[in-house]
Amino acid sequence: MGVEAVAATGGVEAQKKNRIQVSNTKKPLFFYVNLAKRYIQQHNEVELSALGMAITTVVTIAEILKNNGLAIEKKVSTSTVSMKDENKGRVVLKAKIEIMLGKSDKFDLLMNASNAAPETDTKNKE
Repeated sequence: MGVEAVAATGGVEAQKKNRIQVSNTKKPLFFYVNLAKRYIQQHNEVELSALGMAITTVVTIAEILKNNGLAIEKKVSTSTVSMKDENKGRVVLKAKIEIMLGKSDKFDLLMNASNAAPETDTKNKE
């Protein structure tokens, strides 16, 4: 069900190097936020994807990036995916969401400002 956040490596997925498959149990929220920032920096966009209970985590990540002015929402798609339940041996439908975020106009400016901010704070404290 939950999948590590890695660039997809197999089949059709190999074409999408900027895709993050989010799990709400494997990694903390800000791991995914920072990974999404890095993907936006490298590819100018990122696709966040999740199934079932992890959908709320994907929406939260997208909202954090949008509210901080780092990303703009390009596309949101929802669907259902058939999965086989290993315990009961039957097919169950899982909700799926994919959110495509693009680089905002202010992205580089904001990222440079956030990278410079910790350095100025430590100089002021000394």
